[in-house]
Amino acid sequence: SSVPSPQSSVLSPQSSVLSPQSSVLSPQSSVLSPQSSVLSPQSSVPHLSSDNSPLPVNCYIEWRLCEPLASKIMHTTGSELQAAIDAAEAAGAIMLEKFGELNQNEIRTKEFKDFVTGVDKASEAAIADIITERFPQDSMLCEEGTIVNGSSGRKWIVDPLDGTLNFIHSFPVFSVSIALQAKNGDLLAGVVCQPILKELFTAEKDKGAYLNGNKISISDRHDKESFLIGTGLPFREYHYLDAYIGMLREVIRDSAGIRRAGSAALDLAYTACGRFDGFWEYRLFPWDFAAGVLLIREAGGTVTDFRGQSDVFGEQSIIAGNGTTHPLLLDMASRHFS
Repeated sequence: SSVPSPQSSVLSPQSSVLSPQSSVLSPQSSVLSPQSSVLSPQSSVPHLSSDNSPLPVNCYIEWRLCEPLASKIMHTTGSELQAAIDAAEAAGAIMLEKFGELNQNEIRTKEFKDFVTGVDKASEAAIADIITERFPQDSMLCEEGTIVNGSSGRKWIVDPLDGTLNFIHSFPVFSVSIALQAKNGDLLAGVVCQPILKELFTAEKDKGAYLNGNKISISDRHDKESFLIGTGLPFREYHYLDAYIGMLREVIRDSAGIRRAGSAALDLAYTACGRFDGFWEYRLFPWDFAAGVLLIREAGGTVTDFRGQSDVFGEQSIIAGNGTTHPLLLDMASRHFS
């Protein structure tokens, strides 16, 4: 099947109507309540409204980027990646249902400058429901507290809404990030979904990286004056602010521009498809970067921590890019973050 044209009809952020061909998630399926981090088979659909009433069932329809594309992807992926796709699309539907419609009483402060909404919780619940139903022996590690201790040795790493502050402010840059990690630490599958743009980034180990079913590759730019570099900025820990500003000065001199969009998962996906020529950020969490790391590596790029180690789950700081930008950023980081 061919990928629909940009003129194809899509859901507006305010719309709750989905394609008649979309498959419906049963309202009785077991999910997490927004207040709980424990899977409960007796739970009903998540509640997002201020009066604790459930959202319409159509909010939990498995949102598809478009039916032909979903079919195309389904025929070329393993069952684990397909589960991640289905889970990300279900979460994306919840986000689209509530985007631009949040009330202040639906926003909670987790800690200093770190927020969570009912949408984060409901998205995580929908993802956990799909993953645990299909792979009940796998473990899960999710940003909003869902922990499943399975026996398989494999672990799903989930950020149900990366870019919560953007979402709160109706700034349309946020994503869903889902990755599967093997017992030996290898990343096996990864999905980053941007529901507003209907973009689905997917990767499987040794099978390449894709955007909406089309193979992607890392940037082939090697001229400093043309580089567009993505990053994050310190927003609640300031002990390394001077080091960050020092490196930022160097990157400004050795690039055409810098972008800080507010979703590390998307920044990494954009690096994988060549929109960004490189990316760096100090102190992330596994759910921020797990899927994006696999995307970049499968797209032909290099990802390490700030010491140049390929195991990024230890230090949890990321430098990514092509054969020119990665060593350039790594050299800068070694001088400023020693």
